[in-house]
Formats: sequence, structure tokens, C-alpha cells
Amino acid sequence: MNTSPIDDEEPVVPPRFTTPLRNTSTPRDHEPTDASLEELRRWQQQRAERKLRGEYESQVKKLVEVVTENLDQPARIGAIRVEGADKTRTSFIGSLVKPYMASPTDGSSPRPTTLSDVISTTNEVQSLLMATQIFKSVKPTLERSWSPLAERDDIDIVFKCAEKGKYFIRTATDVGNQEGSASATARINNVFGGAEFLEGNVSFGTKTRQAFQLRLEAPVVSLDRSLKTRGEISAFSTERDFTSFASVSEGVKGLKFALRTPWRQGSHEVAYELTSRHIGNVAENASLSMREAAGHSFKSAVTHTYLRDTRDDTMFGSRGTYTKIAHEVAGLGGDVSHFKSESVFQVSRRVADGLSLSFSTASGLLYPLSLYGSRPSEAQSMFSDRFQLGGPLTVRMFKQNGLGDSLGGDLYWSAGVSMFSDVPKKPHWPIKLHAFVNAGRLDALDRSKPIDLVASIKQTLTQPSISAGVGLIYRFDPVRVEVNIGVPLVASRSDLTRRGVQVGMGLEFL
Repeated sequence: MNTSPIDDEEPVVPPRFTTPLRNTSTPRDHEPTDASLEELRRWQQQRAERKLRGEYESQVKKLVEVVTENLDQPARIGAIRVEGADKTRTSFIGSLVKPYMASPTDGSSPRPTTLSDVISTTNEVQSLLMATQIFKSVKPTLERSWSPLAERDDIDIVFKCAEKGKYFIRTATDVGNQEGSASATARINNVFGGAEFLEGNVSFGTKTRQAFQLRLEAPVVSLDRSLKTRGEISAFSTERDFTSFASVSEGVKGLKFALRTPWRQGSHEVAYELTSRHIGNVAENASLSMREAAGHSFKSAVTHTYLRDTRDDTMFGSRGTYTKIAHEVAGLGGDVSHFKSESVFQVSRRVADGLSLSFSTASGLLYPLSLYGSRPSEAQSMFSDRFQLGGPLTVRMFKQNGLGDSLGGDLYWSAGVSMFSDVPKKPHWPIKLHAFVNAGRLDALDRSKPIDLVASIKQTLTQPSISAGVGLIYRFDPVRVEVNIGVPLVASRSDLTRRGVQVGMGLEFL
């Protein structure tokens, strides 16, 4: 008989002995062991929050399932009530919600007939109430209709609103467009209970010595129920110092009536302006032409402005375009008559990581028209309406308004190519490296003979002033600060050049 040796047998391991009173518990939900009282309190709080969050998410999930399963159930809006709008006119609220209560006999779309339609209408009205900009919050709820004449499927939509504060005051110091200023702004929201606001602003600066504006703006519900079309009435007064390049100062007072409306990705503004201008404080060294331009003028003009901005960044754009086109016709009364057109275009593209390219152009035409009873050859443009060109915000490495004559011009163009780059190894810094090439020209139309507009434009385009340079750009939202080093490459005899370092501060640059 074969037997295995005892040495080949596996050793017998006795079971591990444990006492019946041994602690066999394990921590629950990562309960800390040997922890302080503060750690235990924090763990219990987090555990309770997780439990509440789980219960909330579970209830929300069940509610979503119930609503989803009943979206096709019949339901109708019995009434729309807005609560908490104590400072808002009932007629204004009614004009917003009335279209959603209209019956098919009114010629509008049919009233909601399912729960899905009611929820969609609720979201639309909520967005519309928030668009008035007079509510801090708008919370909708659905309730069974209170009306004794209500049918079984009628539902009331109730919006519980909290209005914003009525008064707003702000003081500020601003630096931009080559000047500094101190300003104060006061605003009354929902002044007449229809989402209007009345705003007054006063400022004092280094170049705009003083400015005042009182503006009333309101949505035009009759033209656009989305509240995006707005009307404006404003009165303004400014006093500007032009002694640095023209040896005079200008005072302007006026009224403006405007209507603004969005269109696709842009906006249109149609306005009518009445302005009284005064050129005075003529310096002793002012030229004879500038002395002749001094005095009063009154302008009555209709303007149209189109604006479209799709840039991803207004300062260092890497994609998108910016377009602004403005037209003005003056001569509906007053002693100023002209057609004025100005356009600005910019396109930005990313060349590589941290490197982008921007191309900008601007152009303008001021064509004087003859007043009633005068000869066409007597039509002249006014100093207050003429274009000025040159400086760190337009054509760099030329002095402020240093291109062309100090009296300004009737025809101009400018173009620029700029390249922006991150500081090596510091892409998060608000400082960018900058290289540029600018070109432009400003001319006056010769009224001593019949104007040949085509020949004038050709001459302006073929004889530009050109500059180039490099520098640094600092982002100080919303102001952009440039420190450039460059030279004018081509300049006309009348141009005022600037060599070496040039500093620019402003909101919009070429």
C-alpha cells in the first residue's frame, strides 16, 4: 500500500480565535476615526448635504418624468398674473402679456391647448419680463385657475417678481481717447412705470472741459414686443478745447431724438438732431482761416447708423469683424447743409497660438450742399463738421489731428495692419507685443471750381502718409494703453510728424 510521507502533508492552520466582545464595526460614509469634534461636525454636515442633494435630485427626476409623460395632456391658460410689480404700470404689464391671452378671433396665433404649450408660453413671458430690465428675479408657478367660469383644464400662470432699485448714482474718473475726466451719473429706473429710465451725466475733463447730458430712454412696445426696439430723447451740452491744433474752443448744445432696433447681428439707429455750435476763445496765434471759421452755426440733421460687431475680443480679437456705417443729411433748416458719410471696418484672424492679425480701414466724405437761394459754388463745409485725422488712435506716429490742414478736411481714409503677440512664456499677462503699419490721408475739397469727386478720391488714395513701428499694449479694461516706438515713412509737407515714443489711451484704435 502506497502512503505519502508525513513531510509532504500540508500543515493544518487552526482558525483564528476572536473574542465575542471584539469591535467588528467599519466606518460608514468615510466616517473619520480618532477625529476631533470639529472634524466629526464637518463630516456630519457634508453627509446631510449629500443626502438632501440626493433626495432633491431624485424628486426633480420624478417631477421631470411626470411632466414629460403629461406634455400632451390638454391645458389652457386661464390667466396670467404678475405679482410684486408694485412700481410698474398695470397697462404696461398688460401690453406685454395680452398677446399670449389673445383668442384666434383676434387674428393672432391660437391659445395654448396642451401642457407643453403652456410651459413654452411661461418661458417666453418670463424672458420678456426679464428683458424689461426692471426686475431682479422672475419666478413662474402654475396654479389651477381661480375663475368661477374656468374649465377643468384651465391653468393660471403666476409670476412672482422682485423689482430692482429705483435710484442709481455713480462717480468715476475715466482715462481714454487721449484725455482724462471725472464724471458723475445719476439714474432713475422705471421712472414712469413702463421700463423707462431717466439718466443725467456731468463730466469735466482735460480736453472736453465740461459735458452734460440728460437722457430719457424707453422701449417701443407698439413696434417690437420683444422690447429690443428703444426710443430716446436727450439734451446735451459740451465744451471742447481745440487749442492744441486749431487755437480755438467749441461749444455745442442740442437735442436728439433717436430710435434704435436690432437687425440680425447688428443694430440700426435713426436719429434727428438739432444743434447749436459756437467756435470761440480764438487764440492770438490763430490763423486767418481759423478766425474766419469762428462764430455761431445751427444744424438740423437726420442721421442713420448701422453697427455690427462679431469679434471675440474688442481689444485683441482673434476672429470676427467690426462694421460701422454712418450717414448724415443736414439742411432741414438752420445754416448748415451737407451730406456726410463715414465707415469703419475691421477684421481679426488668429495666425498661430498667441499670435493674431488685425486689418482696419476707415473712410469719410463730407460733401457741402448749397442752401436755399444760394449758388452751388458758395456751399462750404463748417469746421465743426469736418474730419480730423492723425494721432495714436488713428494714424500712429503723427501728432494728434496732425494730418492735413488744422481746419480739418472733407475727405479722408486710413488703413492699418497690426499684429499682436503674447509675451513669451507669459500668455496670461495683460501686456501684448505689438507691430503695426499705418497709412492715411486727409484732404479738403476745392470749392473754387466744380468738384470732380472721382479725381479727388483718386488723388487722396494715391498720395498717402505712412508710418510703422513696434510697441507694447496694456489691457486696462475698458481702456487700451499703447506705448509705441516708430517713425513716419512717408509724410506730406503739411503733416505734423512724431518720431520716437508715442503713448495712446483710448477705446477704439485703428
